[in-house]
Amino acid sequence: MLSLVSRSAIYTVNGSGRSVQTRLAGRGFSAVSPVELEYDAYIPPNGNKSERPLVILHGFFGSKRNWQSLSKAFARDLERPVYALDLRNHGSSPHVRPMTYTHMAADVLDFCHRLSLSNISLLGHSMGGKVAMTFALDPEMPTDLLKDLIVSDIAPVHAKASTETVLHIQGMEEIEASNVSSRKDANEILEKYEKDPSVRAFLLTNLIASQSPFKFKVPIDILKEGRPEIESFRYVPGERAWSGHALFVKGSKSKFINRHNKPLMKDFFPESAIEELDTGHWIHAEMPNEFKKLVVDFVKR
Repeated sequence: MLSLVSRSAIYTVNGSGRSVQTRLAGRGFSAVSPVELEYDAYIPPNGNKSERPLVILHGFFGSKRNWQSLSKAFARDLERPVYALDLRNHGSSPHVRPMTYTHMAADVLDFCHRLSLSNISLLGHSMGGKVAMTFALDPEMPTDLLKDLIVSDIAPVHAKASTETVLHIQGMEEIEASNVSSRKDANEILEKYEKDPSVRAFLLTNLIASQSPFKFKVPIDILKEGRPEIESFRYVPGERAWSGHALFVKGSKSKFINRHNKPLMKDFFPESAIEELDTGHWIHAEMPNEFKKLVVDFVKR
């Protein structure tokens, strides 16, 4: 039987619940002070907690809880530990500026060092995919740390946030400003900005339901101000490359990976392959079994 361990069961959060500002001197990303990320750990029956783990990074407005079912399935099928993280300013992780890919990648590196992980497979969706790519390309990333890179429906390019994302931020701001205290009222406000009920349900997972009036777990002000950084990509073609095994998974109905930016994936990741599933941007939610098979087959190859 798989065991699920939350971060708090392994580490004691400092009294304030604020970030742990330990510099990564000599470890890479040395100019950045990381924060201690919250995570869920899915440990296989053999008790392995550190060798060849799969580390999962969610997208914008997401959290580790969005990956619970797949994390359990990955741990079962891979027979390796799986760690689903909350990136800074998401889920239960600290709220802190700045919201840059360098800082988020440094947080992931700090997490790996804290748990003594080695030969990791790093999977990131959307924003989390850009964090994963930044992690792989950083010149100070330890050479023996990253084994595989899996990027779900995002390319290593500057891409403006979708109109939908801008509307989502506006809707969440209106919910907080309206001081609502029922999920029904929050949903009605959000419906003006997002017609898809499944997307509204996803966004509303960020509500703190125990607090009245409702507030969001995510710091909307920090995410809004950090949006230009989220749209960006740190590196330009020819500046850096990572020659390890990389897999890009594209949703055929999504435009985040397209004919214009596919060549750039090879520039940055010359040993990369691309697979395509008949989905939109939320590949892991729309076709979870097919997505799982792609990832498991790639990691086990």
